[in-house]
Amino acid sequence: MSNQTMHPPPTTDPYQLLKIQHHPNDTLTRYFEDPHTSPSLDTSLPVLTKDLFINQSNQTWLRLFLPKKATNVSNLNNKLLPIIVFFHGSGFIVQSAASTNFHDLCVDMADTVEAVVASVDYRLAPEHRLSAAYDDAMEALSLIRSSQDEWLTKYVDYSKCYLMGNSAGATIAYHAGLRVLEKVNDFEPLKIQGLILRQPFFGGTNRTESELRLENDPNFPLCVSDLCWDLALPIGVDRNHEYCNPTVGNDVDEKLDKIKDQGWRVLVSINGGDLLADRAKELVQLMDEKGVEVVKDFQEEGFHGVEFFEPSKAKKFIKLVKGFISTFDA
Repeated sequence: MSNQTMHPPPTTDPYQLLKIQHHPNDTLTRYFEDPHTSPSLDTSLPVLTKDLFINQSNQTWLRLFLPKKATNVSNLNNKLLPIIVFFHGSGFIVQSAASTNFHDLCVDMADTVEAVVASVDYRLAPEHRLSAAYDDAMEALSLIRSSQDEWLTKYVDYSKCYLMGNSAGATIAYHAGLRVLEKVNDFEPLKIQGLILRQPFFGGTNRTESELRLENDPNFPLCVSDLCWDLALPIGVDRNHEYCNPTVGNDVDEKLDKIKDQGWRVLVSINGGDLLADRAKELVQLMDEKGVEVVKDFQEEGFHGVEFFEPSKAKKFIKLVKGFISTFDA
């Protein structure tokens, strides 16, 4: 468990906790404080950034993060970099790829791992309920595969692609990976090597031990988790839907077999003070049983989103990602 002293949140109203108002037409007014960072080509920065449209009709886009060292004249061998396709978290309903916390994480990731990062700005629920975010993830991968943007064509090794996300973003990465498995050849030369799932946001109708134990967690209480799913899932379905619960459905074994057959490795990183921990452990157990190579990062201390509050935790996780990716070069 986290060393934090757990206190019930000051209110049990998840709308107040999330600072949102849900309207009868299934839209949200978001009062959530969300500082944004603009892209920058300032060469005094360690990482250059710019935005590319994915689908202008849907107003979806991605932000590219290019380590400046890759553009240096000293890079005489024109070393190509792996690409990390990143999906931000926040329950499918708030924040974006421009949110400063996610922007800064991607800057550090690109610089430390020495990778091009493509952070996807997908449509939010409930205005666009699932499978919208999963659909947008696939469009993002198609854009990366076919774009003639110089940052991609000049600096990216398309054979070393990793799908990554935190919280709901990890859920998107997982579902995008499953969809890619249905038509691997269609994404050539882009080749997925692995999934990086940081505190994945899964759910179900039966409560887990960690959900019950951390029901009143001040950072991410159970009522907030439930509300996010209520707003994100298609109207009329419960949390035992395949969009939410990776252990349900008649084809779970088949999907995991495909992950194994493709040789993908999966990094799953969770904390004991996160109410989502047991859901991730359930998926890891299924993957282990099917022979999928899983790298497990289970830390007893720490709460949901701890890396955004404790910089040392973020640095530790990024180093873990660097080690995970570097194993493919060994």
